[in-house]
Amino acid sequence: MFKLNLTIALRNLWKNKGYTFINIAGLSIGMAGCMLIYIFISYQLRFDQQYKNKDRIYRVTTHATYVDGEGADRGVPMPLAAAMRNDLGMLEQVAALQGSWGIVKVKDTNGELKIKTEERAFYVEPQFFKIFDYTWLEGNPEKALIAPNTVALSKGTATRFFGDWHRAVGQTINYQNEKDLKVTAVFDDLPENNSNLIHIAISYASFEHPKLHSWGSIDSDSECYILLKEGGTLAELEGPKNAFVKKYYQSAGGVGKPDHIFQPLTTIHHDARFTNFSGKVTSIKEMVGLTVIGLFLMITACINFINLATAQAVNRSKEVGVRKVMGSLRQQLIVQFLTETMTLTFFALLLSCVLTEAALPGMSALFKENISFSLVQDPEILLFMLGLVIFTGFLAGIYPALVMSGFSPVLAIKNKVNMGNTSGGALRKILVVLQFAITIVLITGTVVILIQMKYLREKPLGFNSSAIAMINIPDEELNRQKFEILKSRIQKEPGVIAVSLCSQGPSSDANVQNAFAFNSAENEDFQANTKSVDEDYFKTFGLQIIAGRGLSKVTGEFSKDDLIKEFVVNETLLKKLNIKPEDAIGKMITLGSAKAPVVGVLKDFNNMSLKEVISPILFATRKYKFVTLAVKMDIRQMPEVIKHTAQIWNEYYGDYIYHSSFMDETISNYYESERVMGTLFKVFAGVILFIAFIGLFGLISYVATQRTKEMAIRKVLGASTFELVKMLNTSFISLVFFANLIACPIAYILISEWLSGYSYRIEMSIWPFVAAMTISLLITILTVSLRSYKAAKTNPVDALKYE
Repeated sequence: MFKLNLTIALRNLWKNKGYTFINIAGLSIGMAGCMLIYIFISYQLRFDQQYKNKDRIYRVTTHATYVDGEGADRGVPMPLAAAMRNDLGMLEQVAALQGSWGIVKVKDTNGELKIKTEERAFYVEPQFFKIFDYTWLEGNPEKALIAPNTVALSKGTATRFFGDWHRAVGQTINYQNEKDLKVTAVFDDLPENNSNLIHIAISYASFEHPKLHSWGSIDSDSECYILLKEGGTLAELEGPKNAFVKKYYQSAGGVGKPDHIFQPLTTIHHDARFTNFSGKVTSIKEMVGLTVIGLFLMITACINFINLATAQAVNRSKEVGVRKVMGSLRQQLIVQFLTETMTLTFFALLLSCVLTEAALPGMSALFKENISFSLVQDPEILLFMLGLVIFTGFLAGIYPALVMSGFSPVLAIKNKVNMGNTSGGALRKILVVLQFAITIVLITGTVVILIQMKYLREKPLGFNSSAIAMINIPDEELNRQKFEILKSRIQKEPGVIAVSLCSQGPSSDANVQNAFAFNSAENEDFQANTKSVDEDYFKTFGLQIIAGRGLSKVTGEFSKDDLIKEFVVNETLLKKLNIKPEDAIGKMITLGSAKAPVVGVLKDFNNMSLKEVISPILFATRKYKFVTLAVKMDIRQMPEVIKHTAQIWNEYYGDYIYHSSFMDETISNYYESERVMGTLFKVFAGVILFIAFIGLFGLISYVATQRTKEMAIRKVLGASTFELVKMLNTSFISLVFFANLIACPIAYILISEWLSGYSYRIEMSIWPFVAAMTISLLITILTVSLRSYKAAKTNPVDALKYE
């Protein structure tokens, strides 16, 4: 029976080639969109899933409550891991992980430099590999990283450094021009979807830092992981954790109430509060949004199919009548029509696989992820594809099957089937309204995202970010004496407008927060963002001084013992203190062991992305914190300046690797997720518009077919072509208008929720909704007019000659 149904289905699909092609095109595009979204979400959900004990592994993060809000950081004080290992006996393992960037040098067998590269490395405690079960190819994981100056490499890194990873153990690499590290082990490469993508693991015993035993400082690159004992729960850990916090933080000073949150390993990639070493975060909210878009795609594709199938139903009424007269049961006819739908959906799936493969490179580039489509590596996708075919085929085919199988055999044979019954007509109207409501929500969202992105790009930040190169400079003590010489050399280059030494640019995601006291002995109840800058910083970035003056030049050698001589503050800091700018000049600020007067006040500028409010900021000159050289260039001479700057830099720091970025690029990167979402909305809104166009064309084809005789009679009685086109347009325009009434409140709620994530955002206006309404109405008028014009031009004799 199935073979017979399949044969009939193939014949009918071949007979109605145009109908088949349009349906396959609509369904395949919708299914391809769903498959792309599934592949991406599946990739994201597999982050950090490869570890055996993943359900018992937690990252310790820092959380603090302040008078004016809360703060969160993935970093912890550096002595925390050792203290937890000693004090919290209910933990099976505790391990510190310290991220680092540095120069790696590898020499050949003759002692000649073979490789010089900048790499991310990690200082790792041996306990780390008892928490995370790596696959070890060479060496003993329990002993490999106990001794100082030892290192374990991933298979790929060992091959890159030594040509063959089998020869790596026993070799030596140099790190940061300081340490010669002996390779003691090689482990297998980790999958890309890993929050801690470790390629170089250095023994923690090799790590040196002035804050190694300080509880009053947090470094975001200093992480701690714990492994709960079998059967242990976080609830059991809450009491001992609170006692631990009270013991170590009560005497550490600082502002705010400190605490620690134990973050499950499998949620790290999806929690935007803390980020991670991979720099990749995809929130559950974003994945839900993509899932909804995929669902919208399939719903519109199925609506398109239903409309087209209904339009073709009248043409097959005689076939249904004959089959019923010959003894076919309604259930058999339903199976027959569903077989046709499933067959068509299967062909659409094949085409969607081709479209998915073609679109994956673009999607990988958009998300900056190495996403692949492989039935061999990911057999689960076969189940998804099977489910997609069944779901789509049934959803799209059940209503047309029920309608066509329900025809009266007598009326069907006489060609007097009436498809305009109340229930059927109501359902088709609901489908049109639903389809266009979805389309309008997406169009409105796309317009708002694009306007908000334009606003973010064009809003004045309070400083000049154009044509400013941010050049990294080594922070080793021996090289600090060269900083000012380097600055002086570059400053003399043609095309260089200004140069400044600093810890970071005005806007940065690497902000340092410190407690301070203003004109008193006690710290304020909020922290300040502290920036170390030289006397040319404000000129280089075009920052405006509204009271007092800028910082004076500090002479002398670089030394960590140098005390701050003076401060410059921003308006926000004074507003929180309820002090006027002119009254702040001369007041004393205490920061750590330094006490100095305020000599100037800066006009507020955005020191983070426009999603955040402006922070209170302190500027001071601390030479030992300078790690960046900011070079303001004449935009007309940028290529020459960049070239000469790199040459001068290499004269002084030839052992290091020159690296620079532009300030405006850094700011643009803040809004990468918005750029991605804007692109996705544009693409999917376009796809849904296309599918809606096809579906509307199918429905107007059905209506025109049903009203052929009516239009012929009207034409005989003197109706013009324009009046006939207008008649058919009116009903559809009213449906689309009704869809706008439904979609606009939904779009408003969703857009308002999205915009609430920005401290600086556009005001909601009527224009995005007007734009969506205009586009939807234009598409409707164009589509309906094209098809109804053809019907209106038909010779009325052809429609009436059989009456």
